[in-house]
Amino acid sequence: MEKELQFNHRTNTLEQRVYKYQLQDVKEPNLYRHLYSYDEAPKIPFNHRHVPMRPPAEIWITDSTFRDGQQAREPYTVEQIVHLYKLLHKLGGPKGIIRQTEFFLYSKKDKEAVERCLALGYKYPEITSWIRAVKDDFQLVKAMGLKETGILASCSDYHIFKKLKMTRRQAMEQFLSIIKAALEIGIIPRVHLEDITRADFYGFVVPFAIELNKLSEESGIPIKIRACDTMGFGVSYPGVALPRSVPGIIYGLWHHAGFPSERLEWHGHNDFYRAVVNAGTAWLYGCAA
Repeated sequence: MEKELQFNHRTNTLEQRVYKYQLQDVKEPNLYRHLYSYDEAPKIPFNHRHVPMRPPAEIWITDSTFRDGQQAREPYTVEQIVHLYKLLHKLGGPKGIIRQTEFFLYSKKDKEAVERCLALGYKYPEITSWIRAVKDDFQLVKAMGLKETGILASCSDYHIFKKLKMTRRQAMEQFLSIIKAALEIGIIPRVHLEDITRADFYGFVVPFAIELNKLSEESGIPIKIRACDTMGFGVSYPGVALPRSVPGIIYGLWHHAGFPSERLEWHGHNDFYRAVVNAGTAWLYGCAA
């Protein structure tokens, strides 16, 4: 019974943790059609459950200018990338308010841009990469000498069933095998939970995050999670139900999955003009980046 009670040094209270969330390997996808129908605006449901704010001791920005930033315009040239990287370094200052930025590694131009930015010798923003959940891609990361990479891990049933053509268990097992491969060669995995605001949070996201935390503890390597609001469906209102609740998502990742703030990131898209307010909300509820 002692393990069911844990003392929280932040709140100075005993907390009860009896229930552990396990993967719900459903036969049919949960597409949340009652929220996201094709002939009406997306609905915002409330269950009036409020979670505590928990601002981290330190907050920072992780930048995706050289990845997402190229998806809505003509791709940058190498010279433009180097110039923008210098500006990010200047803007973030010596304390690294802009802590990291991420790059593709696939084309000759991608690799040249990374090499030239690395040659500048800046501590911040740290250069990281983004790869698919494919083992061969880790060789690209290792060859470039990078310490950390983002790994795409689709977590909604839209992506698992419709795109990957897998079950939840198959998807989780594949993602975990890829992440183990990264750990074996000493690379810090930053797991991008794609489409989290259409995912079964307690049936897939939290069980997956719990497994990631176990791997982190076993390996001694700080696996990170980036919660990706791919469709921009996240909302900041208190009392909103999952999967649309930004406070609920961040709370669940640190409270139920055990991820500390410094290993949590929010990545919100701006389809419904909520990118800024949702990022601020994620900070307030326990996300460091």
